[in-house]
This record gives sequence, C-alpha cells and structure tokens, in this order.
Amino acid sequence: MAKMGRPRKFVEQDAVRAARDQFWDKGYAATSIDDLMTATGLARASLYGAFGDKHALFLRAFDDYCGQSIDAFRVALRGEGPATDRLEALMRNTAAAFADDTRGCMLAKSTAELAGTDEDVQQRTRAAYLALHEAIVDCVRAAQAEGGIDPSADPEQLAGVLLAVTRGMEAIGKGGVDRAVLDAIAEGAIRMLPRAETR
Repeated sequence: MAKMGRPRKFVEQDAVRAARDQFWDKGYAATSIDDLMTATGLARASLYGAFGDKHALFLRAFDDYCGQSIDAFRVALRGEGPATDRLEALMRNTAAAFADDTRGCMLAKSTAELAGTDEDVQQRTRAAYLALHEAIVDCVRAAQAEGGIDPSADPEQLAGVLLAVTRGMEAIGKGGVDRAVLDAIAEGAIRMLPRAETR
C-alpha cells in the first residue's frame, strides 16, 4: 500500500514558515524564486500551484509573521502582575531583544521596503501597527484602573509614544548601537510614564 503524503495544509504551513525566514533575511526584492524553491524544498510548479506567485507567497509569509508577533505582544501586555509593571517590562524587554540584533523585525523591514509602493503590504503594516498600539492602549487603561498610571493621561497618546519608542529601539539596535544606550532609552521611557499621585 502506498504511503500517504502529509496533508497539503500542513505542507503549505511549513513552506510559508520557510519562505517567511527567507524574505525576513533577504527582503522581498532580493529573494528569487530559486531562493524560495531552496528554502521550501518545493519545485517551481508546486510553488506556483500552492501559492500563485512570489508576491502571494510573500503576503502569506508576512501575515504569518505579523500574526505571531501581535499575539506575542498581546500576551506580554496581558500577563500576570500589575499593568504598570508590564509596561515597564515591555520597554526593558524591547531593549534586550534588539541589543546586538542584526536581523531586525520583518514588519519594520517590509514596511521600509514595500509599504510606500505596495498597497497590499501597506494595508497589512497599518493593521499590524494599529493592533500593537491597541494592545498598549489596553494595558495603559488597565494601569490607570489599578492606580498605577495617572487617570487623566490620554491612553491613546501615551500608547503612541511607547510604540514609537519600541520601534525606535528596534531601528537603532539594528544599527549596532550599544546595549547600554538601548537600556537608557528604555529607562527614560519608563521615567516618562505619568504616575498616579499617591495619597
């Protein structure tokens, strides 16, 4: 009896993850179909048959990356302990994550390369950043409800600043800035948080 192959959905997900890593490392324009064939282990006909073309495969890979990143971000900000502590941890963990990082964030890299010219990517990057922003807004509101953050502070505005700080740390970390500088930025952002008055 012939051995049955794995379900196509499982094979496709493996291929999407392999393609994601290829695009993440080399970027969209620098990744060729031959690169994708090597990364996924699929023949050209199978690659086109499963995904349509390079652009469609990139969008699948980009969606996969963004979905995982947003989920991890939300989990971190909805974790245990006081919400203010989680905001502080976000800053410190971002500094640690991007220290000596040369690979960078696929979301940031793809935004820089494609968002200005590719409407599909632009829509996805906008949605991803809005989701990240909303996760911080929710945490800020929780911190206000707990009495850690000044209740008069604008959660949307504060979340925007914190998101910009995390994205900025990613950019300069990729540029080779020392860990001490990133740590100092994180601590500066933490000191900037508008604390609730203690009575």
